[in-house]
Amino acid sequence: MVARHLKEMVKVTALAARANIELLEQQVREFHPEIVGVYDENQAKLLAERLPYVHVVGGMEGLKEVAAYDHVDLVISAIAGSRGLVPTVAAIEAGKDVALACKEVLVSAGALVMSLVRNKGVSLLPIDSEHSAIFQCLNGEKSSSIKKIILTASGGPFRCYSLQELENITVDDALAHPTWKMGPKVTIDCSTLMNKGLEVIEAYWLFGVKQEQLEVVVHPQSIVHSMVEFIDGSLLAQMGKTTMLTPIQYAMTYPERMMGSLESFDFSKYNTLQFFPPDVNKFLCLGLAFEAIKQGGSMPCYMNAVNEVLVGRFLQRELAWREIATKLERLMMRHRKVPAAALDEILEVDAEARREASII
Repeated sequence: MVARHLKEMVKVTALAARANIELLEQQVREFHPEIVGVYDENQAKLLAERLPYVHVVGGMEGLKEVAAYDHVDLVISAIAGSRGLVPTVAAIEAGKDVALACKEVLVSAGALVMSLVRNKGVSLLPIDSEHSAIFQCLNGEKSSSIKKIILTASGGPFRCYSLQELENITVDDALAHPTWKMGPKVTIDCSTLMNKGLEVIEAYWLFGVKQEQLEVVVHPQSIVHSMVEFIDGSLLAQMGKTTMLTPIQYAMTYPERMMGSLESFDFSKYNTLQFFPPDVNKFLCLGLAFEAIKQGGSMPCYMNAVNEVLVGRFLQRELAWREIATKLERLMMRHRKVPAAALDEILEVDAEARREASII
């Protein structure tokens, strides 16, 4: 929608998807990219048969080829989960600016990715609404002037549930997010507040602050997307409607601002804004994410991969909702962290975590 709105301001040179070739085919016919990647190799073959005049590549190698394609200046990395790590690294190594919409990349490999960004002299622009908000609030500010970064969270559908009520959550309950429309994995993460925990780790790497400078506040209306408190006592907040159109466009057009596609904000419809501290006793995953930052090394990568598997098992109705956090905590306590500075080491930790999470 953003590329369609911006029209001739952007050219869609490459496209990629996991497996939804029906939608991908429509996008190819509309935007005429030079190369198309499909992670599912069988679906890639089917798409190639439908579009014989288009260069279609498949599998992880295909995604890497798309991400590093010569005629691309900006790569939007939006593959859910740690699967997005390898193509994102490929894009950075190829000297591409990256607009990041998959927080797991920095959660799994923050030190590696930020080192590559510095060495290659490329830009890493946040697309998550919270990180885009922080990025906008920090524009022109010195890092030494930051006192605190405050990420807002909707609180998910279970914010007001008692501990007893949390024991009986179904998959359908957890997929009913009150504010945002997202894929199933991210929606479940929002219900456990792990999504906010992952965002805390992403902010830690993106903005180069200390763990104690990061805070989460529950804001059910999701109008304030995040805030920065400065050392002089000033607070800057970025606000707007609950839509991803604005942060996506901001990343695509940065450092310029272009006319958006939304109507002006109507304060009369949003005359109450609430803020509460999160309850880490009910939502253990948020506290585990802060602990992963503290532990460092391979722990954030391990935590992320274990969580992905446990969420998948919950969606398959193999686990109770509460078990996502309790089993994650148990495995994190067992994990012997290692430095995990290189890509192959990170992928090895990721694979180990998935094996252990699948049998606990």
